[in-house]
Amino acid sequence: MKRLHQIVLITTFIPLCWFAMMGVHELGHMLAGWATGGEVQKVVLHPLAISRTDIEPNPHPLVVVWAGPVIGIAIPLCAWSVFSFAKMPGEYLVRFWAGFCLIANGSYIGVGSFDRIGDAGEMLKYGDSAWTLWLFGTLTVPCGFFLWHRLGLYFGLGESQGKVDIKAAYFSLLAITLVLILLCSLSPRS
Repeated sequence: MKRLHQIVLITTFIPLCWFAMMGVHELGHMLAGWATGGEVQKVVLHPLAISRTDIEPNPHPLVVVWAGPVIGIAIPLCAWSVFSFAKMPGEYLVRFWAGFCLIANGSYIGVGSFDRIGDAGEMLKYGDSAWTLWLFGTLTVPCGFFLWHRLGLYFGLGESQGKVDIKAAYFSLLAITLVLILLCSLSPRS
């Protein structure tokens, strides 16, 4: 039975991290768009689509495009700091999510620079240099792996032999269910 809870936790929490990462990333684009005088036209956060924020007019596109990954790592790191400092239950889940966001955003920007895809392509289009994108990826990805270090036990790996916090597993199941319902009902697919 303990492996069932482990499977529930892992198979629900990883997609939950993905959708939460996309949410804070797009929030960064939106906040920067508004702060620089842009107008948010559309935000796509559908589970069957790659997230996107359309801003038109966009007077400062380089600021807006960088705000996605920067805010997309700052919010999770701040959340983890609060959970860690206050010794709140579930701190390891927020730590995992912060690491996930560092790895995802860093990889997206650093590796994306080679094929000029997504935000990385926009950054290069608006005058940023490739080395800046590589530096971002080089700094964030290892930090994400550092945050993940020694978290395997909480997810039933290694010495814990499948044992996980049952409340965390079913919280994650409930959260991903609610997030999927919300995203499917509120966000366009394209």
